[in-house]
Amino acid sequence: MTTDGIAEPETSDSLKAFGEVVKAFRRRAGLTQEEFAAQVRYSRETIASVEQGRRFPSPTFVDRAESLLDAFGVVRAAAKHLSRQPGLASWFQRWARLEATALCLYTYENRLVPGLLQIEPYAKTLFEQQLPPLGDGEVEEKLAARMGRHKLLAERPNTAYSFIVEEHVLRRRTGGTEVHRAQIEHILRMSEQRNIEIQVMEQGRGHHAGLAGPMRLLETPENHWYAYCEGQESRLLVTDSKVVGILQMRYARMRSQALTLEDSQSLLRQMRGAT
Repeated sequence: MTTDGIAEPETSDSLKAFGEVVKAFRRRAGLTQEEFAAQVRYSRETIASVEQGRRFPSPTFVDRAESLLDAFGVVRAAAKHLSRQPGLASWFQRWARLEATALCLYTYENRLVPGLLQIEPYAKTLFEQQLPPLGDGEVEEKLAARMGRHKLLAERPNTAYSFIVEEHVLRRRTGGTEVHRAQIEHILRMSEQRNIEIQVMEQGRGHHAGLAGPMRLLETPENHWYAYCEGQESRLLVTDSKVVGILQMRYARMRSQALTLEDSQSLLRQMRGAT
């Protein structure tokens, strides 16, 4: 088993190149950083960080910059080739790389909606309420990272995804009533995709195999299995085949203990209607 320390991600050549593209089109438009910042509704510090390749641009920033600078699609195209994953600390980056090519990915959560299923307002609420508090730029960066990971679900239709989520997590109205309804609706839409299975672990079940905590499992193209677990201030990438095997056994049992796919969808529809 291996653990990694917490550290902020570093810049990359693709981020620097994107920053140069934005800077070139900003100058072409005859705008200072202050003027550009005011028009795209971001701070001058954020603009400087993006242009220097130190901050990953959010999807909103990319869209506003493309439109304002009349960039012929160049800004948006450059954003598609960004290789650095912002807001992902070094201890998570190895797992993120494994996720990108996984044959299957299994997730059990008893704390919050899994990141791959979170809508933007839900994720933004989590980051804005985080302790110690985050600055606006940090919130933007982490939110962009969280939303950027969603491309895994959209671009990898041959990867099998399984999610088991505790019922109480889905009933918690994080972000308020409207955000909760939208989040449940999104999960329902995701559950209709052929390669995505979403099961709810009922509140009424007195005991199940996942009570030791949340977990993620994945299989690589080389048929190696890894696991990843998180606590309050601890993260663990599990490579020991014996330990991974134990977690696989627990996850398999949970799939039989949770509601069926059909019953899970039915419960989600009830939640949506009751919101």
